[in-house]
Amino acid sequence: MKEQPPIPRALIVGAGIGGMQAALDIGNAGYDVVLVERLPSIGGRMAQLSETFPTLDCAQCILTPRTVEVGHHEHIHLRTYSEVESVEGEAGDFRVRIRRHAAYVNWDICTGCGFCQEKCPGKAPSDFERGIGKRKAIYTLSPQAVPNKPVLDREHCIYFQRGKCRACEKFCPVGAIDFEQEDEVIEERVGAIVLATGYDLYGLENMPEYGGGQVPDVIDSLAFERLLSASGPTTGNILRPSDGKEPKELVFIQCAGSREPERHLPHCSKVCCMYSAKQAILYHHRVHDGQVYIFYIDIRAGGKRYDEFTQRAMEHDRAIYLRGKVSRLFRENGHVMVLGADTLSGEQIRIAADLVVVAPALIPRPETRRLAQMVGVAVDEQGWLTASNADLQPVETEREGIFLAGTGVGPMDIPETVAHASGAAAKVLKLFSRWSRGREEE
Repeated sequence: MKEQPPIPRALIVGAGIGGMQAALDIGNAGYDVVLVERLPSIGGRMAQLSETFPTLDCAQCILTPRTVEVGHHEHIHLRTYSEVESVEGEAGDFRVRIRRHAAYVNWDICTGCGFCQEKCPGKAPSDFERGIGKRKAIYTLSPQAVPNKPVLDREHCIYFQRGKCRACEKFCPVGAIDFEQEDEVIEERVGAIVLATGYDLYGLENMPEYGGGQVPDVIDSLAFERLLSASGPTTGNILRPSDGKEPKELVFIQCAGSREPERHLPHCSKVCCMYSAKQAILYHHRVHDGQVYIFYIDIRAGGKRYDEFTQRAMEHDRAIYLRGKVSRLFRENGHVMVLGADTLSGEQIRIAADLVVVAPALIPRPETRRLAQMVGVAVDEQGWLTASNADLQPVETEREGIFLAGTGVGPMDIPETVAHASGAAAKVLKLFSRWSRGREEE
């Protein structure tokens, strides 16, 4: 019996900027790619950003052409709103089961017209907007969503909860709503797998010193990105969540949950110094008479033009950097009182802030550990994916045919993520090329 030849087809788990870059590199080389994303649309964390550092380029202007290219690529097969359920086999022939969650919308006939969302009376907090905005019970993640097809949130759907409504079905012009739709299990066979699982944020609820998520007008940095974004809940206007007023005194707290092995997490999250400077600059562009204070331990701006960027925040945009830690936050007379210390001057600091932005630690997604165990690769004590040799083989694992891309390995900025993902794609293409030469020599 002739041995099954290796399958020159790749599976990529995660469709953020890293997963998309790897998919495009492999697809542009002429090989098929199955791109799996647990959310309804692709783009990952970058889709939530307003601008990028240090150039202040519009994040969507960079990302949208990339998502459209992925969505229309002849060699890239999107499996959104889906999760990998099992992986069997070995390099050259992995057998993968993918569960596609019920969207209760027939995407094959849906035109993405948006009537269902417009007419839906049900509302829910938006995870994409970090809880500071609402979405409908039937929704797309953003106006630039790819694919631009809605999913119905069963938990907040009036029909599923009370047995009445069906407004989306009534107004859908093509009859795409399907309340009877069920999860679908898809089986794929691939020769190589790239894990591009991305990151999550350490929750404010884990940090009682910063209010534990219970103090109004204390938000995380990603929520502030949504306030800055023109497609966000405030259309780019800086308005604090509690009363919709423009904040005049803004405090940033860096290293929140990072570099604190005694109470929280030991690692540096790498990008916080830079995006806090970026957010301070963008805030000053919108609120000219506002004042920014940034509590920091030290500034880590190790990249081309990065240090100059932080200097710009201080010198041109009047951000006041306070070297020290915040000890306590509490609400008083409509303000968030911030108590801390400036270790350079030796003074105790008390600021009556209108809005506080916490830069929490980046952490691996909770699904990463389960997926790593499924495919047989290692994670470290915190749950980050581990390369076989972090210095010389940063995208390879101990298992042949399994590669790593992007921030599932640890904190990275966007250029580093893209470069890392292209490195993973190059290793996949090298593997496919080796198999191709082997067949020609037979």
